[in-house]
Amino acid sequence: MDLIIASNLLVAQTGDSSLAIEFNLPPALIIGLLISTVLPILTGLVTTRLTSSGLKAVILALLSAVTGLLTELAASINAGTTYDLGNGLVLALTAFLVAVSMHYGIWKPTTVSAKAQNVLVTSKGDDGTYRA
Repeated sequence: MDLIIASNLLVAQTGDSSLAIEFNLPPALIIGLLISTVLPILTGLVTTRLTSSGLKAVILALLSAVTGLLTELAASINAGTTYDLGNGLVLALTAFLVAVSMHYGIWKPTTVSAKAQNVLVTSKGDDGTYRA
């Protein structure tokens, strides 16, 4: 078996058959992944503490859908290919799962989510609650 490595392509040849593995990360997908990691913070910025968890989840789902669909649009424009709605929907689901994981795994335990909720707070009431 011969292994041939050329830039981002690995080819294994055995006799008359070969197996090729390519490692390719389009910049649009990396940007989409990075955006999905900060979506929970963005959701916290546009909502208040009084906003229900259900509404926050819907807002996060909508932001994830926009992120996934636009990521696929950018990838198809850069590659010069036809827009694939299936890929866009899978990327939207992936963005939502990453965002929820980041919220419960990193942003909430480190109190970043709570601090994002207080960014637009202007005053503290007599009863100790914050007002927007």
